[in-house]
Amino acid sequence: MIRRDYILRMIEEFFQALSRIKSLKGAQQWREANAGIDEEFQRLMGMNAQAVAQLSETELLAHIVRGEPTLAVREKTLILATLLKEAGDVLTEQGREDEGRTSYLKGLHLLLDTLGRGEVFESPQFVPKVQEFVMALGESVLPLETQARLMQHYELTGEFARAEDALFAMLDAEPENAPLLELGISFYRRLESQGDARLADGNLPRAEVEAGLVDLKARKGVVR
Repeated sequence: MIRRDYILRMIEEFFQALSRIKSLKGAQQWREANAGIDEEFQRLMGMNAQAVAQLSETELLAHIVRGEPTLAVREKTLILATLLKEAGDVLTEQGREDEGRTSYLKGLHLLLDTLGRGEVFESPQFVPKVQEFVMALGESVLPLETQARLMQHYELTGEFARAEDALFAMLDAEPENAPLLELGISFYRRLESQGDARLADGNLPRAEVEAGLVDLKARKGVVR
């Protein structure tokens, strides 16, 4: 009960801080919003935004895991992902697009990792959706690692057309990558086992699944 109370209090305090940050963003008070974000990074991670920016996702998670129960780790990771999204927004508005993009990518990866663990849970309402990160990243070319994580997430959530989009974004970048072709073929074969209604719900009808499989098999033959 003590741990649960601690987590609820942590979420409530962060929600209040996030509301202030969003209010400052809405008023285009970027310096003040930055200061608020910095304060929350300090509270959560024991370091400021600049120090957080220097750490890899693995290093950030190591800081979160240290001495925390499993449930708190998940919630703190979601808070960190949210903070990274807010930081990315402010950096982008200040003309620091590259730093903003890095912040978005870290936040997106942390969110996808948390959602992909197979645990059944309800995220706090303040946590950005995956598509909010994707939209924030705009038309920039995403790393293969990011596209692969997105593909996995979309397949797990039944967003099959988006999973296919992520697959072809990777293939466009590396059209002769044999393991990627194998990944795509396996993806379509898994979809073949889905019912027609589920495929339609995922915006990828069976005819398109079959056409995609034929296409990748043909490409695989050429690559060989």
